[in-house]
Amino acid sequence: MHGEPGPSLPRRGPAPAVDRMGNAELARMIESEHPYRGRALFELCDRVALDDDAATKVAMLSRLTSLRRARLFDRVSLAWSAIIALLAAETTHAREEAYAAFLALEPEEQRDLLDYLEVGRIEEAHPRIT
Repeated sequence: MHGEPGPSLPRRGPAPAVDRMGNAELARMIESEHPYRGRALFELCDRVALDDDAATKVAMLSRLTSLRRARLFDRVSLAWSAIIALLAAETTHAREEAYAAFLALEPEEQRDLLDYLEVGRIEEAHPRIT
């Protein structure tokens, strides 16, 4: 019926200023499944090349079931985007964290990620984030 309003969607409220938050605060936001957890994760990912603490937190967060289930598009989950950001940082620490995070994935998910990255081994992946 045209005159009746449809179901109301929950309101998110204003986006938090994630660029002004510390790493621990961002991690808590992501762990709590905050509506803006993706934005918080991307902010933390932006820091991994210059901040080992951020890289460690991103790798830890990539193991969360909620991030492994949350899809950005197609097969790409928030967890995959975290691992890709670690790889793209190209620092020793970030890459070590990426390898450990990759190994924490289920074998089928590992195969899918390698296929997505078009490599045979995770160590061969050198994605670029632009």
